[in-house]
Amino acid sequence: MAPTATRQEALDDAPDALQLLQRDHERVRLLFGELDSLRGIEDEDERRAELVDDICYELTVHSMLEEEIFYPALREVLDDDDMLDEAELDHAGTRELITQLEVMYPGDEHFEATVAVLAEEVEHHVDKEESEMFEAARASGLDLVLLGQRLAARRAELDDISAPPDAIDATEPHEGRRTPPRAPD
Repeated sequence: MAPTATRQEALDDAPDALQLLQRDHERVRLLFGELDSLRGIEDEDERRAELVDDICYELTVHSMLEEEIFYPALREVLDDDDMLDEAELDHAGTRELITQLEVMYPGDEHFEATVAVLAEEVEHHVDKEESEMFEAARASGLDLVLLGQRLAARRAELDDISAPPDAIDATEPHEGRRTPPRAPD
């Protein structure tokens, strides 16, 4: 896609829904892999915190896309509420872990364990989704290209909303994603 492509051209070139969701899965796997590669390395807490923030952001956006667009579309064509209910429960568990991680920092008690549990739960969910749910979606007759365009458009909206400001005013309170660790008492 050329740098001067319009938003509509970007949507026209969008992958189908399953390809888009698989790209999200791969992006999160890569982030978890990079985070894992830093385990035990001194002086990498800031980078580890950034990676956890990126993972939490990606998972939040991905879950929103699935819950707002993908799962409802599947519910309309599939007769398997149990599979979709289980996926939504997986998302609820992921949101709970993300909420815990948003106030933690590397070195905090349970940080590593919480990240490990999140990674395991996400991998289990992704494996199940990419096998059972994606197979059901392929067999359903759903227009996966149109659904992919809807997902891509919504992702663009969400990315626009969460984009950082162009300039930061140092006199304003910081609105960052993570609070820095407190000094020891």
